[in-house]
Amino acid sequence: MTSYTLAHINEGRVTLDATNALKGKIMTDINPSTLAHTHSNPSAASALIGDPSQFGRVADDGTVYVRTPDGEKAVGSYPGKTSEEALAYFVRKFEALASEVALTAARITSGAMVPQDAYEAVKKLRHQVAELNGVGDLAALAQSVEQIEPLIEGHREAYEAKKAAEAVLKAARREQILIEKEKIVVEAESLALSENWKVTGDRLKALLDEWKAAPRLDKKSDADFWKRFSASRNKFDKRRRTHFAQLEATAGKVSEAKTVIIEQAEKLATSTDWVATARLYKTLMDQWKAAGRGKKSDDAKMWARFKAAQDQFFTAKNADLEKREVSMAANLIKREELIVQIEAILPFTDVKVAKNAFRDLMNSWTKIGITNRDKRAAFDARVATVENAIKEAEAEIWRKTDPSAKARAAEVVKQLTESIENYAKVAAKSQAAGNEKKAKEALDSAEARKVWLAEAEKHLAEFN
Repeated sequence: MTSYTLAHINEGRVTLDATNALKGKIMTDINPSTLAHTHSNPSAASALIGDPSQFGRVADDGTVYVRTPDGEKAVGSYPGKTSEEALAYFVRKFEALASEVALTAARITSGAMVPQDAYEAVKKLRHQVAELNGVGDLAALAQSVEQIEPLIEGHREAYEAKKAAEAVLKAARREQILIEKEKIVVEAESLALSENWKVTGDRLKALLDEWKAAPRLDKKSDADFWKRFSASRNKFDKRRRTHFAQLEATAGKVSEAKTVIIEQAEKLATSTDWVATARLYKTLMDQWKAAGRGKKSDDAKMWARFKAAQDQFFTAKNADLEKREVSMAANLIKREELIVQIEAILPFTDVKVAKNAFRDLMNSWTKIGITNRDKRAAFDARVATVENAIKEAEAEIWRKTDPSAKARAAEVVKQLTESIENYAKVAAKSQAAGNEKKAKEALDSAEARKVWLAEAEKHLAEFN
């Protein structure tokens, strides 16, 4: 059984596993994973203290006893279980309290406990050890509890340091909040004179949401920030209201501007300069949007005139496009015939011949006129398939004739061959020494590398 003493703590032999079911334990020769395992596997509890019978026994009537310097003490029974299971149950109770002792010591040495709380914890542990019905070295456990208390004053400095660190973190957090709120306020102030009414209005609304979501500062700091933020919002809102009031007052000017736009659109309605005129209509549309809004009833009538002129032009443009569709259909037939010849290059055995044939066919391909845009991608993909196959074949030829690649492949074969020979020597030496396990492991490793060697030799053969 392990003896839990203050020396173990001071020598750094405290294991604290805060992520497992057990929070920690003082240990010398106890494996942490074994202790955690006992909570899910009762029969494994005795593994922590070696032979449980060294510290306790189970009487014929099922009563479990623990051995102490003052003699045996009955700790209870576990009806319906075997003697081994009953003894293991009380061993686990001992180990659970030992873990609590270790955790308390670790928290004190790390500065995680308030000194006053630490004294209370030691007092509680004394009581728990005295009242413990468990199987283990109770005297050693009691001794370890008594040796924890001297740690408290010795690690008070660690506790104070931790408090100071927390204060620094709090100050840093406040500084971060100050920076975040200052950033919100400064952005709001930068938007106060904006004339991008929709975007700025939405952004100020988002900034308000950010303000509400931000953590609070002290009352005065928050009030000062809010005063600046609110003033910026009010300034923007006042300017926006004034702007739209002016728009209402200048609705007549908007109507005049749109009338000019309509007249230009009607003049362009019969144009046959498709590309240039389409761009002009886009410009007129931009001007229309920039002119702003007039009276709703007037805007609807003027829009109808503008759209009628625009529709007249694009209807004629589309009719002309239909005529060109006939020409593009003929070109499509040519491409469909030529793509068959291009794809017929695959498969090939002579890369050079295939490359020359592809080049000649592509010369003819580029001389064909325009084709419908929605067909181009499919054609390009089919041509790319043939072109990529030729490029890959050229790359493969280069790969198989690359001296450096061949040298690397030969080096792999050499290394695997030497490795197999070495494992064979190890196996022979181990068998001679009577170590059959080591010999088998060496032979297994050699067999695995023989499979790799076969693949490596096959790869090397490609260069020959």
